[in-house]
Amino acid sequence: MKPVLLIDFGSTYTKLTAVDVESETLLGTAAAFTTIQTDINDGLTEGLKKLKAKIGPVDFAETYACSSAAGGLRMVTSGLVPELTGEAARLASLGAGAKVVGVYAFQLTEDDLEDIREAKPDIFLLVGGTDGGNTECILHNAKMLAQMKPEFPIVIAGNRTAARQCQRILDGCEVYVCPNVMPKFGVLNAEPTQKQIREIFLTRIIQAKGLSKATELLSDIMMPTPSAVLAAMKLLADGCEGESGIGELVAVDVGGATTDIYSIAEGMPDHMNTVYKGLPEPYAKRTVEGDIGMRYSIQGIVDAAGMDKICRLSGLTEERVTELVEDLKVNTDKVPNGDDDLEKLDFALASGAVAEAVARHAGTISETYTMLGQTFVQEGKNLTKVKQIVVTGGSLIHTRQTEKIAAHALYDPAHPESLRPKEAGVWVDRTYILAAMGLLSLHYPQTALRIIKKELEYYGHSE
Repeated sequence: MKPVLLIDFGSTYTKLTAVDVESETLLGTAAAFTTIQTDINDGLTEGLKKLKAKIGPVDFAETYACSSAAGGLRMVTSGLVPELTGEAARLASLGAGAKVVGVYAFQLTEDDLEDIREAKPDIFLLVGGTDGGNTECILHNAKMLAQMKPEFPIVIAGNRTAARQCQRILDGCEVYVCPNVMPKFGVLNAEPTQKQIREIFLTRIIQAKGLSKATELLSDIMMPTPSAVLAAMKLLADGCEGESGIGELVAVDVGGATTDIYSIAEGMPDHMNTVYKGLPEPYAKRTVEGDIGMRYSIQGIVDAAGMDKICRLSGLTEERVTELVEDLKVNTDKVPNGDDDLEKLDFALASGAVAEAVARHAGTISETYTMLGQTFVQEGKNLTKVKQIVVTGGSLIHTRQTEKIAAHALYDPAHPESLRPKEAGVWVDRTYILAAMGLLSLHYPQTALRIIKKELEYYGHSE
């Protein structure tokens, strides 16, 4: 037996997962409130007590952890053109496991600087211009940031012609220079920047968020929780040496405040008469919908889905939906617990959250006509041929209607422009092991994949 402990320091709960890597089995899980305001180790100690009460006294051979506590990794980005370098910066940040709290394009203004101060980012990503292209914008923004005398580190990943000049302008600030995230028009080069972002997270941000004591227990470095989940999704889709994956997938994590979407898929056009427009998106893509959540962002779901849809899905009147929504805005920890109306509302809210978040993540297609006849234009990822959907989050795992909720991730004939999966099997993470298995995969990929396959519930094709 070789027990390994995997820890996820969440904003609300610290979740612990114990596995035996020799027998490739899940030993047990436990959770305790995250005590970031006092000492994060207090919550960890409480979680360990609960875990060992379930599995008995265990001396763990190795311990690994990820964290989204204290707001996670908060980032602000600025680029030149919103659809190009601006989007490249956003995708790079999200892929690094960040929560993007501000996105700016073109030249920063004094009002922008005020907003950035209020956002209090952990890292600022400064990009703009392809290599050899526009330098005016990124140099202007470097000068504006220098005026702020920022306490947060700045990662420069724009036009290589201006990068070192930007570094000199920001002399006295904590600055890191990386290769351009978009060196050529339509080319995304995010990995070097993402690596740098994670290194800053490990060295600077863990200490700032009071996590440094916890890292003394670890066998290896800590990482942002979304990075761990993304690693698990890539492993599940692609497999590893000696163990096959399940193929291209879309994953949905509906939380109380946000909804995270992951896609592991090429996503390019699959018809000869379709042209691609915009920046090609990464094979492993993550997006976060900060206005869509089951409690803290409940109004965002209602606004996005529409009151009519929420009423139709729940079978409740508009008056009753409004009454319940207003109550949940205040009592964010309330769960159905036998309340029939609340159970119906949560089904409608989760369905609306899944539909809207996946639609925003997926690409779109539109029809146009040229001299050669009918042509289609694709923007973003084509997920129509993805055959697997992975779901997690309290509203999806603590219900008997998981399949019905997950089905809202699929193609909707009412919105033919949205390139969502047309049919897919549903995998449910009822034990919240995805982040833990992402951590484990860095050291024991085969074991992690086999445990994921064993623990996730599979429901066949959703209809």
